[in-house]
Amino acid sequence: MNEEKTNLETGLTTAEVEQKIAAGEVNKAVDDQFKTNKQIIRENVFTYFNLIFLVLSILLVVVGAYKDLTFLPVIILNTVIGIVQEIRAKKILSKLNVMNATDIGALRNGKEEQVPIEKLVKGDIVLLKTGDQIPADGQVIKGNIRVNESLLTGESDEITKEVGDELMSGSFVVSGNAYMQLEKVGKESYISKLTIKAKAMGNSEQSEMVRSINKLIKWVGIIIIPLGIALFSMSFFVNKMSLYRSIVSMEAAIIGMIPEGLYLLTTIALALSAVRLARKQVMLHDMKSVETLARVNVLCVDKTGTITEPKMSVEKAVPSKNYQGDLDKVIGDFAQNMPADNATMKAVHSFFTQNTGQKASSILPFTSVNKYSGVVFNDHTLLIGAPEMVLRDQFDECQAEFEKYAKTGYRVLIVADYPGVLTEDDSKLTKPVEVYGYILLTNPIRKEAKATFEYFAKQGVAIKVISGDNPVTVSRVAQQAGIQNSDAYIDASEIPENGYEEAVQKYSVFGRVKPEQKRKFVKALQKQGNTVAMTGDGVNDILAMKKADCSIAMASGNSAAVQASQVVLLDSNFARMPMVVNEGRRVVNNIQRSASLFLVKNIFSFLMAIFSLVMVINYPLQPSQITLISAFTIGLPSFLLALESNHNRIRGQFIPNILSRAIPGGLTDMLAVSILVVAGGYIALDHNDVGTTATLLLVAVGMMVLYHISAPLNRFRLLVMLGSFLGLILAIIFLHDLFSLKMISDKAIFILVVLFCAATTIFRWLSRILDGIREVLVIFDQKGKNMTFGEFKEAYRRGRENKIE
Repeated sequence: MNEEKTNLETGLTTAEVEQKIAAGEVNKAVDDQFKTNKQIIRENVFTYFNLIFLVLSILLVVVGAYKDLTFLPVIILNTVIGIVQEIRAKKILSKLNVMNATDIGALRNGKEEQVPIEKLVKGDIVLLKTGDQIPADGQVIKGNIRVNESLLTGESDEITKEVGDELMSGSFVVSGNAYMQLEKVGKESYISKLTIKAKAMGNSEQSEMVRSINKLIKWVGIIIIPLGIALFSMSFFVNKMSLYRSIVSMEAAIIGMIPEGLYLLTTIALALSAVRLARKQVMLHDMKSVETLARVNVLCVDKTGTITEPKMSVEKAVPSKNYQGDLDKVIGDFAQNMPADNATMKAVHSFFTQNTGQKASSILPFTSVNKYSGVVFNDHTLLIGAPEMVLRDQFDECQAEFEKYAKTGYRVLIVADYPGVLTEDDSKLTKPVEVYGYILLTNPIRKEAKATFEYFAKQGVAIKVISGDNPVTVSRVAQQAGIQNSDAYIDASEIPENGYEEAVQKYSVFGRVKPEQKRKFVKALQKQGNTVAMTGDGVNDILAMKKADCSIAMASGNSAAVQASQVVLLDSNFARMPMVVNEGRRVVNNIQRSASLFLVKNIFSFLMAIFSLVMVINYPLQPSQITLISAFTIGLPSFLLALESNHNRIRGQFIPNILSRAIPGGLTDMLAVSILVVAGGYIALDHNDVGTTATLLLVAVGMMVLYHISAPLNRFRLLVMLGSFLGLILAIIFLHDLFSLKMISDKAIFILVVLFCAATTIFRWLSRILDGIREVLVIFDQKGKNMTFGEFKEAYRRGRENKIE
């Protein structure tokens, strides 16, 4: 890269920064999750279904059926509400993102200042330290660092970068300090080009719920055009009805098939959920994570920062039985030469303040692969690190000295002298070490940890503790935090390459885990059909976080982990997790319930349209009558029920869940109205009698469906039902002309009563069958081929009798 060099002493001046901003050379991410207001308005107004509604409206105006335009205000209101809510949510979340933007040290006007990553410009000189994510492409101009480019290349090797070497955005610093000059920023950077490519390939990151709703809407969009043409052609050309009657009956069927409010309801529910979480110190990088977290059944956590407080403190240093020197001063010499660039070194610096003043010739930074760091004095290296990594073959002879401390919950570091000079390029230990002693560190257990893990145990979420520390120590801490099965632990170095699936089934605590192993644990859990969430706060967690179904980062962790995650706990308080899970459950459960209400009308309209074509009869309802049914048995109750707190565990898949609740109502509606239409032909009911009677039948069945979906009733759900029923009565009494409702004959009243009684029985019978099938599908989803015939029968019985766990 032959870029103009920025002065290393001063960095860019304010004038130069402003010049770069004016030229558009700013590090603004292309992966901005927020749309502009124009995009929001355009996406809500110019939709496929709005185009359909526009065409339908024009046709009704052409034939003069103005009162059948009653669906139009609802569509306009839906669109306006969608735009307003999305813009409001965007403003709140944008403000939160600005307040919590990741800063990085940049040299400007001769001083180092913290600058948000998106406000860096081309030519900026940036100071990189351990844990930083590289913000843009550039090259090292001073110092040297080790970086991990796994997020870009998939390879987890740590690469040394020295002066003149190129750095790519998206990689992160594992150890060391260096200055880099930014040369490709914003959309020119490597990570941005990858993002653009990924977007062009399409978004596979949608949640099951959003993906399912999109599929439903897509298929409805495909079906309605040929069905509409067929219904109009049959009415106008075969039955010789007027243009007015043909268009009105065709449009009633089409409008009944469109789930016009479902996508809007989903969008608003997710946006409001993100806003509610934002107000409680939880930031979402990805909307789908709310639903994913609600479905999680395995949660992988680290010990430090999750179970324990992120701060670490030294309890004391214990000399080895053979060491006679001043251990505290030896460690003090180590501390004064080693930068405090991680939590462990900060604790060591804080405790060991006395030293002999001995200066090191070089240092060996800590890496997550070696798990030790070193300070070189003349011809030997003083090491501090994990006992098994430093001792190797000497581990067994020293184990008795320090294991008693590990068993009481301390994290133990060994202090040892290596007879040779180690460097970053040649850091492998090949000779025996002389053990000086041990440093005992503690992390206090978070006071909320026990209650949090109790909540997850009750919810059936398994906890897997994956840590780089000694497994005995981690197990003891996990037991103190009340994690179930935490006495089942293993050293990850003992797991064979093909033994990860067996290990994750057998153990709950894994110690001495390397970064690439964390990813293997997540993959093994997913292979067994689990939905896995991974928490983390360090660079060694990123590989696993990227692989997990949902990733959660503590804001107190390093910037690379925060940027790689989908959910950020802004106050780094793991006790927020139950609230996040409950929020996800509220959204998914309420949308499932509302989607079922919408689909009842869609299933009925589709089946009734097919019946009309087969029997060569006109569709019996009018658009205004469909609007009345939609408004008070679907629209109003679904909106209100979506506001309710609903923290029930999510069971089963989205599509089977909503279909099992919607099919009984849709089939009952279709059977009742079909019988009415056929009977009406025999007893000479006129068109108005059939239309009004069918509307009243659908209203009655709609209320039954609403009751079934809302059961068991509480005060709020009862008020929703009463409100919907009252709205229907008032609309029928005072707005009967608007909704094309006429006084029906005695014969029609008799048929209405008979069909309502029959519909009640049919609906109850169908509901019990479908509830049983739904429960079977839920159990099959959990057990797969391992489901026995006895379990099949028991699940079906429980579902039919509504005795679901």
